[in-house]
Parts: sequence; C-alpha cells; structure tokens
Amino acid sequence: MAILEPSAAQHPASRHIWRWIIVAVLLVITGLAVAAIVVIRRATPILKGRVIETLSERFRSRVELDDLQVSLLKGLEVSGSGLRIFPPYDVVAAGANAPLISVRSFYFHAGIRDLFVKPMHVSTVHVEGLNVTIPPREVRQQVAASSPSQPRTKHKIDIQVDEIVCDDSALVIQTAKPGKDPKIFILTHISLHDFGPNTPWPYEAQITNGIPEGKIHATGHFGPWNVESPGDSPLDGHYTFDHANLYPIKGIGGVLSSVGDFSGQLNRIGVQGTARVPNFSLDSASHPMPLDTTFSAVVDGTSGDTYLQHVDALLGHSRFTCNGEIVNVKGQGHIIDLDLDVPAGRIEDFLQLAVKTQPVIMTGVFGTRSHIHIPPGKESVTHKLNLKGRFTLHQVRFTNPAWQQKVDELSARAEGRPEDAKPGAAIVNSQMTGVFQMTGGRMDFSNLNYTIPGAAVVLEGLYTLDGKTFDFHGKVRTQAKASQMVVTPWKSWLLKAVDPFLAKHGAGLEVPFKVSGTNGEPKFGLDFGHKDKGDRLANPPPLKPR
Repeated sequence: MAILEPSAAQHPASRHIWRWIIVAVLLVITGLAVAAIVVIRRATPILKGRVIETLSERFRSRVELDDLQVSLLKGLEVSGSGLRIFPPYDVVAAGANAPLISVRSFYFHAGIRDLFVKPMHVSTVHVEGLNVTIPPREVRQQVAASSPSQPRTKHKIDIQVDEIVCDDSALVIQTAKPGKDPKIFILTHISLHDFGPNTPWPYEAQITNGIPEGKIHATGHFGPWNVESPGDSPLDGHYTFDHANLYPIKGIGGVLSSVGDFSGQLNRIGVQGTARVPNFSLDSASHPMPLDTTFSAVVDGTSGDTYLQHVDALLGHSRFTCNGEIVNVKGQGHIIDLDLDVPAGRIEDFLQLAVKTQPVIMTGVFGTRSHIHIPPGKESVTHKLNLKGRFTLHQVRFTNPAWQQKVDELSARAEGRPEDAKPGAAIVNSQMTGVFQMTGGRMDFSNLNYTIPGAAVVLEGLYTLDGKTFDFHGKVRTQAKASQMVVTPWKSWLLKAVDPFLAKHGAGLEVPFKVSGTNGEPKFGLDFGHKDKGDRLANPPPLKPR
C-alpha cells in the first residue's frame, strides 16, 4: 500500500498538466482562427480592390464586381460573381452603355504570401459565363472624330495571370447597320495563355457552330486587346471542323469536314481552307455525291456578312469555281448570291445531284456561267433556289434508249438516209446551248438550240426536277427535204409536191416540233397546233440542203 501512495499523489498533478496543454492548444487554435478571420477580412477588400483596379486600369473604364469570397482552407482560394467591365468612358458617352465584358462567376488559387506582393501572381483563373460584346465600329469612329486620341500609358498591373480558362462563353460583335443581326460566336471552351497587356495571347478554343451544326477547334493568337477599338483587336489561328451536320439546313444533306487558317481582326477575319462533304445531297434527288472545295473568304464582323472571294470545287468528276456573298438579314437568316462558272463539267454529275429519276437523262460535257440566288426563309433550299444563266452541252447522249433511238433515227432521216432510220441505227452525239432559269423545282428554257448531224432544233419549255414533266415546243430544220426522208418511192413522189412549202430559210425542211411526256415515256412529234410559239423563236442554225 505504501508503494502506491506516491503514484496516487501524482495523479492530480498529471491531470492538471494535461488540462493546461489542452487549454493552450485551444488558445492556439482560437488564435489561428481569429488570425484567419482577420486575414480573410483584410484579404477580401484587398483582393476585390486589386481585381477592380487592375481591370479598370487595363480597360480604362468602370468595373463592377457584385461578390468576392475568400477561403484559406487550401491556401488562398478566391471566387467571385457578377463581374462587369464597361466600355471606355468616351465610348459610354457616345451611347454604348452595355458592359463590354461580363462574367457570371470565376475562381482562382494563390499562395497567402502573394496577397501582400505586387503584382500578385495567379497561375490560372477559371471563368464561367464570359460574355464579350464589341460595340459597333461606327460608335468608335464617332468617338475618334469628336475627341482627340489620348496617348497610351503603361498600365499598373496589380494581379499577374498566367492562364485564363473559360467555359460557356460568347463573343458578340454588335452592328449599327440597319437590317443586320449581331455576329455571335458561341465559345464552349477557351484557354488563354501568357496573359499580358501588350503581347498576343496564345489560345485554344472550342466553338459551337450553329449552321452547319458542329464543333470547331481552333488554336492561335489573340490580341493584344485594343482598348480604343476592341473590334480591331488582332486574331489569327488554325481551325478544324469535323462531322458538321448539314441536315438541319432544310433541303441539304451531308456531313462536312473542314480545315484552314484565319487571320485579321475581330471586325474582319480572312479565312483560307478546304472543305469536304463525301455525301452531299439535295432533297430534290436524295442522291449523295462527293463535294470537295478549296476556298478563301472574308467574315465581316460589323455586318455578319461573309464574302466568298474564290471557291474551287469538285462535284463528282466536275470542276467549277464560284464567288459571291452570304448576306445577313435581320431576323430572317441569310441571302446567298453566287456567280458560278463550270468550264467543262459532266452534266450527269449535276443531274445526279439535282434530279430524282434514275438513271440520269443524259451524259455529256457541260459548261455554264450562271447566278445562284437563295433568299432567306424556312422553305427547302431546292424550292427557294433561283438559278439562271447560259449553258452549253457537247457530246450529248441520252441514257433512255427510246430517246436516243428517236434522236438517231431523226439524224438519219435529216441527212437523207431513211433506210438507216430503224432500231440499231448508229448512235450520234448531239450538241445543245441555251438560256435557263431554275426556280421552284423546275427548269425553264428559252432559245434552247439542239443540233445533231443533219438537223437543228430550237425550243422553249420546261422540265421538272422530279422527271415527271417535259413540255417543249419549237421548230426543227433538216438538211434533207421531206421527200428524201422516206424509203417508199411512192411516198417520196407524193412528198415532192409539198417540198417547196416545207423548205424555208435555206433548209430542206422546217416544221414546228414538240417534246412532251415524262422521262420514262418521251413523246416526239410535229406541233402545228403551236406554230405561233415556234414563230416567236430565233431560227435554228442554218443547214445546207442536200
């Protein structure tokens, strides 16, 4: 029992010591908590002031920040919301009152000691809901004309940022031009690196494209930011655009892929690239065709218009070029105006694309210079499309055996070889020229000149893209006289009496002629009932009588 007495005596003292240790620890924790609260309370206004001051100096404008929160749980954690940067003061005075830049929320990490260092260093700022709205160039020009330019001063930077990562962002280029919608770019994701005030910023961006639907990935350089005229801020880069869906464009089908380079300013960007649609189609036919293009264009951010300076294209086996413009129409979409030049294409490629019936009606070498006009609206492109111009066709052969047989027999009779005008006659190539206009799914022709060995035809009429209607009227001239087109001697003898009445304008025979029916059942014949139509037409090319 005596041995236990010292231990029993020490026990209260031991508990007393531990009590003081616990109290000391609690005091330290409390002190740290108080210190943290003090630091946070001091850090919040310091950081908020630095953010506002840095941005205000950088953009020379008013800056508003609704909320800023600071946490010290993992170093210095800062988050904020409701950031608004307004245009420069002189631009606001000219009428541009909306924020130039707005941010829904942001956050970043830094070391606690960075709070007390100028400039404060931040590695990465994460931004949600960035919206950049560029005032119209006209507003900036008014300001420049009414007030002298101010010399540039070196900006005081309180916060230095290495990288800004933005999600769910938009770039809006406003316009003062009547009848125009602003140009809007939806930026799904963008990273800006080496974020300094006077140097270009390398960037990586993913852009959501509306029409055609798809994602554009771009890398390049942006800036430096032009405070006096943000729309004139430089921009360059390389883009890829894969698996863009054309089907939302009513009347057009296919999946587009494109790569290229661009450079310029936000207000005006030049683009050079290539595009491929392996399955391009029109709803008038629904026959996919490969389409490859190389192009150069200019995107005018002040109007939303796109100018196609030059396009080299290959449809199937047919090469052609075009140029023109895609004009922004406020609240409606776009007007497309293109000048098309096909020097020596294949008519079967264009018929395969546009006409439903198969096989295509003819083959041959096709050339045209024409104008394409597509107005805005919700209708199918093939119904809105207005195409007009002149065309030439050489080495024409009809794929329908009945059509080609009629042509071969007509050529034999026109040359005075009626004995050869029968099934199995030698196949002849024909030539065709004319003026055309396509609208509402139909082709209207005027002064359609069609020549074959021994005969020349001039027609006018229409042809529907679904192949269900042919309706042409005109006149035909032949080298041979009527009496030379029949095999039977007595028929030839009888026709000699009418030869003088049918021979006109130096031809052996000239009579009104028609083509009617459908692609599957063509009908050829004389057309004395529409002789007045034939009289209005220009004469076919002259033929030397036999």
